[in-house]
Amino acid sequence: MKPRSLGPALFLVLCFGVAACGGGSGGVATAPNATSASGTEPSAAGATPATSSGTAAPSAGANQTAAPSEDPSAPASPSASGATMLVRAYFVLGGEPGVTGLVPVLRTVPQTTRTAQAAMTALLAGPTNAESAGRTITTAIPDGTTVKSVSTKNGVATVDLSTEFGTSGGTESMRYRLAQVVYTLTQFSSVKSVLFQVEGQTVTTFGTEGIVLNGPSKRADWTAELPAMFVDRPAYGAALGNPGPVSGNADVFEATFRLAILDSSGKVLLDQQVTASCGSGCRGTFQQTASYTIAKAQYGTLRVYDPSEQDGSPQSVRDYRVWLTPRP
Repeated sequence: MKPRSLGPALFLVLCFGVAACGGGSGGVATAPNATSASGTEPSAAGATPATSSGTAAPSAGANQTAAPSEDPSAPASPSASGATMLVRAYFVLGGEPGVTGLVPVLRTVPQTTRTAQAAMTALLAGPTNAESAGRTITTAIPDGTTVKSVSTKNGVATVDLSTEFGTSGGTESMRYRLAQVVYTLTQFSSVKSVLFQVEGQTVTTFGTEGIVLNGPSKRADWTAELPAMFVDRPAYGAALGNPGPVSGNADVFEATFRLAILDSSGKVLLDQQVTASCGSGCRGTFQQTASYTIAKAQYGTLRVYDPSEQDGSPQSVRDYRVWLTPRP
């Protein structure tokens, strides 16, 4: 259910008595408690991200020729420590107002049927050093946060987190961390909404400004934490494909914006208009196919932006690092 904030006069504390304090940058996950008989975790078969080889994204100058892919046809491949799979974790991509917001990244994890637990572990681990350089990607989840358990029943994922989750930061930070968890868990087709618990107690009021959680939260409850043009696929740093699908949602004037592909030198390979299903005060979905010409595989940029009414120059620019490949 959609959260709402109460003013100071109606201030409510966390139902489990967690007080707010200083900020944090990320958390870690502990081994889960046993799930109850009434709830089970989403299985790998219900996961949106396909099982993949989990190949690490190549660094500059490396001989590798592939970045992590979300292609559903990508087969599982055993590694030195066993088979792996991909999950998504949602962090915060920085920028100017209207550009800052949630961003998905891929994480390679050991293959497991406890996919929701694996995704939460990846989320609480925080952004990598490369992702967080220059505060490009951050997390609102405080250091020391651990996940006690994740269970799912009738489309609702119940996530039990440690006390640290309810500390550190004001309303913006609190809303972002709630949104990060909701988006991370609802990547799975078996999860439609998320119920929050802290130390086993269901949260009804969260944060110093009294963010009221009237039951399980859905993605639609946290659109304020999205950028105006939100690309959900491909994930940040993932392979785009050629041609490659680009999808997400947007709230822009007349439902239109631009999508561009740039190579590693900044050369524009593609610049085309995208039309969402709704705009100008409502958030509509979009799905576009990006085809481009490039001589060799390399990291480039997927860019979404609003063109200036005066000269068409990019405004409200949001850039995603993506792996580009020549056409087959």
